[in-house]
Amino acid sequence: MIVISKVKELERTVDALRAEGKSIGLVPTMGALHEGHLSLVGRCRKENDVVVVSVFVNPTQFNNKEDLRTYPRTEEADKALLDAAGCDIVFMPTVEEVYPEPDTRVFDLGAVAEVMEGAMRPGHFNGVAQIVSKLFMMVKPDRAYFGEKDFQQIAVIRQMVKAEGFKLQIVPCPIVREADGLAKSSRNVRLSAEARAEAPKIYDTLRQSLDYAATHTVAETQQWVIDTINSFPGMEVEYYQIVDGTSLMPVDNWESSDYIVGCVTVYCGGVRLIDNIAYKTPTQC
Repeated sequence: MIVISKVKELERTVDALRAEGKSIGLVPTMGALHEGHLSLVGRCRKENDVVVVSVFVNPTQFNNKEDLRTYPRTEEADKALLDAAGCDIVFMPTVEEVYPEPDTRVFDLGAVAEVMEGAMRPGHFNGVAQIVSKLFMMVKPDRAYFGEKDFQQIAVIRQMVKAEGFKLQIVPCPIVREADGLAKSSRNVRLSAEARAEAPKIYDTLRQSLDYAATHTVAETQQWVIDTINSFPGMEVEYYQIVDGTSLMPVDNWESSDYIVGCVTVYCGGVRLIDNIAYKTPTQC
């Protein structure tokens, strides 16, 4: 495995491999790697000749300076995990290397970036678009891999790819969960013992809501999830929205779309966790 910290070296390396006719897969990460990230690397390994993983805590997507400061950074452990997972190139740049000058680009990301996370974290998705577009320009991958835990982020990146004219395939990958159902996240390490014990109730509530939804309206189901999670110690729902899985616009009834997803953000012991669940998928119809 090659560890690269400079943009020019990364570009030279992948360009040479591409000239040999090799396909390139990219897994963008912010480090603090866990089994969820490694599942993306594994999928990338199966589908490409070369696996490139970026490890970079991108400052432009944080609208909370304290969240940026406390975001876990475990570079040595990350390198060991990636080496064992079959990564070929890991890109670990400094902030100055990625942003030698401030990135003032503003992307047309459409309505998918304005709801849910977009409403709660102004500027977040523009920052995501800045770093992901930079990585796409550096690596020029054939495919890029993203976890479905960040469901809205995938929709935003698809929009950015369309708007910017990138020629690559975006590959969404299933959420990887702990044995008790909690979605794996780099933020989980910040949970206290008490909060970690409560956190699985988020996904448990989402699963229970599938049965509840069978005999209740969208609005009733949405409110039931919010009230249930809020009843748990140390939990506070920031939002729970049931939306069309493609447009991310709220749905009024279960018949309004053949792809319906519930997206939740919960403060659990002060740590912000996200998750989602599908009520209807196109394959069911």
